[in-house]
Amino acid sequence: MVSHARQKTIEWRVVIFLALGSLPASLLTTQLLSKVFSDSSEYQSLLTHSLGIMLVLTSLVIIFRGRLTAKEFSVQQKAHKYADLIVLLSGVFLGIFVTLSSVGAGAFGAAVLMLLYPYLKTVKIVGTDIAHAVPLTLIAGLGHFFILGNVDLILLGSLLVGSLPAIHVGTKLGARMPSDLLQTLIAMILLGLGVKFIVS
Repeated sequence: MVSHARQKTIEWRVVIFLALGSLPASLLTTQLLSKVFSDSSEYQSLLTHSLGIMLVLTSLVIIFRGRLTAKEFSVQQKAHKYADLIVLLSGVFLGIFVTLSSVGAGAFGAAVLMLLYPYLKTVKIVGTDIAHAVPLTLIAGLGHFFILGNVDLILLGSLLVGSLPAIHVGTKLGARMPSDLLQTLIAMILLGLGVKFIVS
């Protein structure tokens, strides 16, 4: 996010409207889970099914990304008039489902921005999406840690130890793989996992 901010590839006005919807929605979702359910085991299936739904939606966004940006898919002109409201409502949706599933702040958020702001360069879409995803995932994570008590610190540490070095390797591998092949592979994995979580 800092890197994108330095390169001026973040549309801060859009980030603010997304955050105005997503951050309160995330906090409210966390509070509702803590008030409605007495134990985390009671809403485990809700989290699992939400994860499945968001994985499927994210995979479909990746698969049909080309059509989302195609000229013939021209809902942009109609939606542009109400872009701020749509961005705000999209933020609410993302706030709820990112808190429930941890998925969606990336590909799903980017797809909404592509539809509403087709004139923005891809790098600005990515920068704006990241600038919103960082505070949203932080707020959702803190809610799970302090309010719900759902964070396993040993598991979190293990994930960080494995994932942070792997970012470097993954970036190099991704740069050498054909973009279409990489996107299709990721989409198929997410789709398979999503279906599994929905039906389980």
